[in-house]
Amino acid sequence: MIEHRFLNAVKSIGFTVWWPLWLLALLLPFGRSAELGTLLCLVGVVLVLGRQRAAWRGDPGARLFVLLLACYVGAALLSSFVAVMPGKSWGTTAGLLRYLPLGLYAAYALRNRRFLHGFYAALAAVIAFWVLDAWMQMLTGWSLRGQADPERISGLFGADDPKLGSTLAVLSPFLLWTARQYGKRTGLILAFALLLGPVLLSGSRSAWIGFGLVTLLFMWREAGSPLRFVAVCVACGVVLLAAGGIAWKTSTRFEARFERTLMVLGGGEQSINAATTGRLDIWHTGLSMIQAHPLLGVGVRGFRYAYPHYAPPNDHFLVEENCGDGSGACHPHQLVMEVVAETGVVGALLWLLGVVFACRGWRRAGAAGRTGAFPVTASLAAMLFPLNAHLAFYSAWWGLLFAWLLALWCAALYAKEQGDGA
Repeated sequence: MIEHRFLNAVKSIGFTVWWPLWLLALLLPFGRSAELGTLLCLVGVVLVLGRQRAAWRGDPGARLFVLLLACYVGAALLSSFVAVMPGKSWGTTAGLLRYLPLGLYAAYALRNRRFLHGFYAALAAVIAFWVLDAWMQMLTGWSLRGQADPERISGLFGADDPKLGSTLAVLSPFLLWTARQYGKRTGLILAFALLLGPVLLSGSRSAWIGFGLVTLLFMWREAGSPLRFVAVCVACGVVLLAAGGIAWKTSTRFEARFERTLMVLGGGEQSINAATTGRLDIWHTGLSMIQAHPLLGVGVRGFRYAYPHYAPPNDHFLVEENCGDGSGACHPHQLVMEVVAETGVVGALLWLLGVVFACRGWRRAGAAGRTGAFPVTASLAAMLFPLNAHLAFYSAWWGLLFAWLLALWCAALYAKEQGDGA
């Protein structure tokens, strides 16, 4: 019965309407191949304009996405004028424009909730496949992309690309929402248990925090009252402690990562720096960049090129861990630090303006729109949570995932019921 309802949801939206968007999720583990989805979205926008020149006139989802993208691109654009590596910054800024058709196509393809819910189900199927492959690697040491890295499982991303944990944490709401929708609370609990193992053994502490935040959001949604929420948190805490204990005893990957994390309890800068894998060194250098370039930063994606000029000569990332070109740390590993160091105070203000636009759009969408957009809202919350480590938001891969989620969120907020002009 559950499988029948799930398949009907996927079939109901029409493969030809949304498949470029779905293709992005399907191809994400395979490097730059996800760009095929952005190209197909551009083709889709051109085809839609050929048939309906006023397709996006007055569309609040498309308008919101354009405003948010303008803030995101505007910060990069202004920083490029004073960039320490102009070619890299200008090239990155030009590349960001490819996200515009992505948002417009999402607003068109997911314009009603029947399409939207079917799209969530299709995404859940993709993520479930990733999770099953990760479980196979956990149990056998191998996935469809080969043998696991000695320190962490990597699933379909491959041993040389440790993004599985972060990506699963960010995209987990789609699987959790779909499991709850078609399998009730039993399905939700099962989906949570299936996700928990790969997230823990991915070795990514930022993934642990992100998935923890997603779990809290879903528990609040399920509880319905503060008292029940506390009770659910206690129960979930017991489960997490048990799962962590099992992982500690059975997985050398998890044990090594967790023991390094516990070093933070030793106090002192050296212990914290070791626990965070040298992040304090990176952030000290980032603060020096900010002091030298407070207004517009060192230029988007210029952190790695400016790093040797502001790091001490014996910096760990200069003498031991290079990014392939001897420049030191590739990026700040922290969203706020990245924005301020690379785009300056002006760029940070543009990001804050984007937050204002997003909050206003979320409020105007109404209760039904906010409910429909809940999975994407939870994903973006996990991705943007400032008290965490992050991948680079202006990089080709993580930036694409960020823009893709923004596009889905704007479309989901204003998706209409069938018959309401959808």
